[in-house]
Amino acid sequence: MVRLIALIISIVLQIIAAVIVLRFVKLTKYRLSWILLSLSFVFMAIRKIIQLFELFRGTPSYTWQIIDEWMGVLISFMIIVGVVLIRELFYSLKKAELDRVRTERRVLNAIINTEENEKKRFAKDLHDGLGPLLSTVKMSLSALSEKIKDKTGMTILNNTQHLVNESINTIKEISNNLSPHVLLNFGLSSALSAFTSKINQTKAISIDFKSNMENQRLENDKEVVIYRATCELINNSIRHSGASRIEIELNKHDKFITLQFYDNGRGFDTSILNREESKGMGLSNIETRVRSIEGVFILESSPGKGTSALIKVIE
Repeated sequence: MVRLIALIISIVLQIIAAVIVLRFVKLTKYRLSWILLSLSFVFMAIRKIIQLFELFRGTPSYTWQIIDEWMGVLISFMIIVGVVLIRELFYSLKKAELDRVRTERRVLNAIINTEENEKKRFAKDLHDGLGPLLSTVKMSLSALSEKIKDKTGMTILNNTQHLVNESINTIKEISNNLSPHVLLNFGLSSALSAFTSKINQTKAISIDFKSNMENQRLENDKEVVIYRATCELINNSIRHSGASRIEIELNKHDKFITLQFYDNGRGFDTSILNREESKGMGLSNIETRVRSIEGVFILESSPGKGTSALIKVIE
């Protein structure tokens, strides 16, 4: 009785297994590996049915015993071949994942390059278009100053000249922020040094920048991404952290480049980065950009202990 129950349960389970594997056959577009595995479960169920039939007969038939043994051999062979062939499926899945990552990276690079090209175009339009117009206005105001004699008129003229000068300087600054000429001409280390020096002049925050990459260049897309990411980190520290000091180290190692960032601000709970309302901090944008150049971005922070970040990129 116990053997009968065990045989019935085995038959039911093997039929269920065969049905499940047959569904995988359809999902995997009828790959031979899944066909062999499903057939092996079907033959295992048939084998148990034969054993059940022999149990009811009472006397085992020699012919059925031979059939049973050869079915066992056939089942073992199909399972072995199926398992060997199933590796092909995993290789295909791995290849598909690699292709997906490469495609995603190409799309990200295309977006970033398009964005940078548009910034360069806009910066050039500002510098070459609006800049000369304001310079012409400045020259006209200078010529006009010789014809104005009253004090009130001179005061208005001086204020106007001051505003024009401020406008020219602002345009230069916007143009440089959009497409830093130092980055394009002299490289990442020089651009970051110039950027941090400019911020230090404001006395709003103290930035200590160190690098062993003077006069060394990287690929253009890597320089742009690291520069933009560092500027975003500095911007976040100034706007959100209340920090008084920032330390930045840009170093070249044997096969990779690292940028280490630290501020002594109030810090924050990094778990909030998973919330939708915190997406505007720009950190997710940094991670996306760094990933586009096959780099790694790691951010660490906790309340009262400042914020540190690491960008690591293969040279």
